[in-house]
Amino acid sequence: MADPSTYRPAPGAIPTSPGVYKFRDAHGRVIYVGKAKSLRPRLSSYFQDLAGLHPRTATMVTTAASVEWTVVATEVEALQLEYSWIKEFDPRFNVKYRDDKSYPELAVTLNEEYPRVQVMRGAHKKGVRYFGPYGHAWAIRETVDLLLRVFPVRTCSNGVFKRARQVGRPCLLGYIGKCAAPCVGKVSADEHRALAEDFCDFMAGRTGNYLRRLEEQMQEAAADLEYEKAARLRDDIGALKRAMEKNAIVLADATDADLLAVAEDELEAAVQIFHVRGGRVRGQRGWVTDKVEDVDTAGLVEHALQQLYGGATSEERNESVPREVLVPALPEPAAPIREWLSELRGSQVDLRIPQRGDKKDLMATVQRNAQQALALHKTKRASDLTTRSRALQEIADALELDSVPLRIECYDISHLQGEDVVASMVVFEDGLARKSEYRRFQIKGFAGQDDVRSMHEVISRRFRRYLQEREQTGEWAVPEEPDEDHPADGPRTEDGRPKRFAYPPQLLVVDGGQPQVAAAQRALAELGIDDVALCGLAKRLEEVWLPGEDDPVVLPRSSEGLYLLQRVRDEAHRFAIGYQRAKRSKRLTAGELDSVPGLGETRRRALLKHFGSLKKLRAATVDEICEVPGIGRRTAETVAAALSSRTPAAPAVNTATGEIIEDGADEAAEPMAAAPQTAPSQETP
Repeated sequence: MADPSTYRPAPGAIPTSPGVYKFRDAHGRVIYVGKAKSLRPRLSSYFQDLAGLHPRTATMVTTAASVEWTVVATEVEALQLEYSWIKEFDPRFNVKYRDDKSYPELAVTLNEEYPRVQVMRGAHKKGVRYFGPYGHAWAIRETVDLLLRVFPVRTCSNGVFKRARQVGRPCLLGYIGKCAAPCVGKVSADEHRALAEDFCDFMAGRTGNYLRRLEEQMQEAAADLEYEKAARLRDDIGALKRAMEKNAIVLADATDADLLAVAEDELEAAVQIFHVRGGRVRGQRGWVTDKVEDVDTAGLVEHALQQLYGGATSEERNESVPREVLVPALPEPAAPIREWLSELRGSQVDLRIPQRGDKKDLMATVQRNAQQALALHKTKRASDLTTRSRALQEIADALELDSVPLRIECYDISHLQGEDVVASMVVFEDGLARKSEYRRFQIKGFAGQDDVRSMHEVISRRFRRYLQEREQTGEWAVPEEPDEDHPADGPRTEDGRPKRFAYPPQLLVVDGGQPQVAAAQRALAELGIDDVALCGLAKRLEEVWLPGEDDPVVLPRSSEGLYLLQRVRDEAHRFAIGYQRAKRSKRLTAGELDSVPGLGETRRRALLKHFGSLKKLRAATVDEICEVPGIGRRTAETVAAALSSRTPAAPAVNTATGEIIEDGADEAAEPMAAAPQTAPSQETP
């Protein structure tokens, strides 16, 4: 590990001009490439106290052994040079997007004497026109099959083409009119190239003029009584329109735009791109990346734009860069990116965040696709047995456990400004979520906001049950009354005892840092439990805290063990937030009938439907309440007693006239009353 002070440039040696810089390791390999509007302040920021740097940045500067830079004239040149160097050196600490699949594209080989239409994947080749990418290869073949009637360009391989020339007989497509058969000289090379160029123009979105020309030719043929020709042109027009309908219109006015969305967490990010041409979604693609460097959403967008458009050849740039590029966040500064994209296109490019209308709605769809892509990537990663085994072993090694933690329990606290304080317990066995073992807790020991005290209470309650159950057989005991921690339903043993807390974890994880870990350790110590490993995962820097340690355990950011711990922690957070929101919603919509013993939702609704309002129900006798279907005398007596013991609400007053409103219709909706409007606040896990 190098000391950054050993290779720090001398004061004043760094220029203040725009430029691009490279960090190299002791072997001379480039490990990071960056750009700056002014090199001096940017590079100086890397040589501050390591404690003030982001952990990933600190790892980079301690891995590096030297830094060098190149001065350029403008920020646009810096952007271009940065992209070139990233492609050339593939630095380990730069964000690198990788395709989540190899997307097929429709290609026209204009670099050949007889251009060919085909499906291609992979890197673009010089002299080949590309359209797409498409989600599926069959979608390309469907479109091509419709267009070959009008543009009979060859689709055969070079081997088939040469064989047909040798034997002087075209293939089947040549006989049925879906190939112009240049192999046997039915059309010349120039005529066939003109067909291929018309095909490219139509695919590029220049469809209106071509359709109008065909319609004029059809009408002329009909006027000249050439009905067969007119019928053929009519069928050609129908085929072209069906090909256009393969992509639904999503944006009006024949808009050309690329929409880019990002879904991210602390370790990874997924990018989804929709290519809209002529108002239709012509293709979709996506990338997933590890967040090696400290980068925000705007930075991810900038890297994605470089990846998307930087590799286009000069022939493709006008088609690959649309008039509009819509993003979730603008790079800072945005002007150099706009200028760079405009140079690539050869005309002005509008880079912006959609604010309203169809474009904002479509951006929301792209965002959902990005979130699903990230979730799918994580699911695939988690479902791999080898990966899970490696993750568990890495956790065991990092925490110095005697064996891999086959059962992991994680706890999280959630509340809204100190109200509705709840906790969650999630269970992972063999690296996979065991949702049947999830539990949730309501904090009962105190009121108010205290995450540390709440964590102590939850851990104490969970492991107190564990000890009570062990005490019975030597293994378990049944509580006298079912409660929140030990419900009456759920899996049971042969004698009917619940099995929710039947197994202790090998590793207990709490969401938080030193204070939460200390509270959990204190709870375990008070109960005499010393055979359960404990750690905490602090979300801000993804540090793993152990009991009694002053410094955290920092797992490598590419560690599968860290990924598993993060996934366990995030699942506990999700489960806790869901329970807290449900409790808050129930509290805000609760009514007087909700607290009547033995009265469920169905019978509450029946009572209010029968009487029309809570005011009329409160005035009813027991016999009148018994007339409601499903309400017996005992329940009626309970309802009457409960309502009579409460003071009725003050009558409503019309503030404009001073009139007392007698109608109690407003009370009829009392159990479903809307939540009061409050100032927005943030839920705290």
